[in-house]
Amino acid sequence: MNGKADLHIHTNHSDGFYSPKEIVLKAKEKSLDIISITDHDNLSAVKEASEAGKEFGIEVISGVEISSDIRDKEVHILAYFIEPGNEEVERYLSFFREERKKRALRILDKLRSIGISLSADDVMKKADTLAIGRPHIAHAMLEKGFVNSYFEAFNKYIGNGCPAYEKKVHLSPQSAFKIISDAGGLSFIAHPGNMPDDILKELIEAGVDGIEVFHPSHSPQHIKFYKGIVNEYFLLESGGSDFHGGKRDDEKNFGKYFSSLEVVNAMRNRLLKNTA
Repeated sequence: MNGKADLHIHTNHSDGFYSPKEIVLKAKEKSLDIISITDHDNLSAVKEASEAGKEFGIEVISGVEISSDIRDKEVHILAYFIEPGNEEVERYLSFFREERKKRALRILDKLRSIGISLSADDVMKKADTLAIGRPHIAHAMLEKGFVNSYFEAFNKYIGNGCPAYEKKVHLSPQSAFKIISDAGGLSFIAHPGNMPDDILKELIEAGVDGIEVFHPSHSPQHIKFYKGIVNEYFLLESGGSDFHGGKRDDEKNFGKYFSSLEVVNAMRNRLLKNTA
């Protein structure tokens, strides 16, 4: 079956640059048939994207990206087919959005202690969204002239192990998988890339539904390896561009990294079996 589905896209409702409608228009330009909006810790962009999708002939699958960890190793989990409004999901997402704000303030305190003075307003202005995060701080640092590039902010100041780094509050993978499953959705390990084999195995044993096989950070060897894992453990596969836009300089990825429509059909069939 021909057709392309990009199942990993961010909008300005989290740390993306474009609005949901703009993303749909870009998807149309790239001849995508299906997209999934996977903003961090919120589903607020899905409605706008879905309405635009109906107008321009693009199917929009609801999605969200949730942070988790195993033994201090951060793991991102993609959840698909959860509709906005599910009470249990929204309760958890609301909690983590609040934790994001608290974390951002702690990062700003650490930056001030090393001579980089940014106000909460500077960052909130960049984060006219529900899910504030380090990318908004990086953009504010760039705008104020504290760094020469978005990536310098992460590499020197706010990235893992850097002077102003602050750890996130995470949901355990097992809890995340259960919440997603109870809400009728499917869970996928996002961009496993350099994930150690023992952690990948632990996530599979914990009940994840699938693995993101196609991603800009994955080499052909990665793709072959993860396809093998998917087949060995009877898991689902997904794939997408992890597109953000703006200072991320990832425009070339949009429309280049995608899944086939067979992949989406396999996801739907799994959901049907789960409810049978």
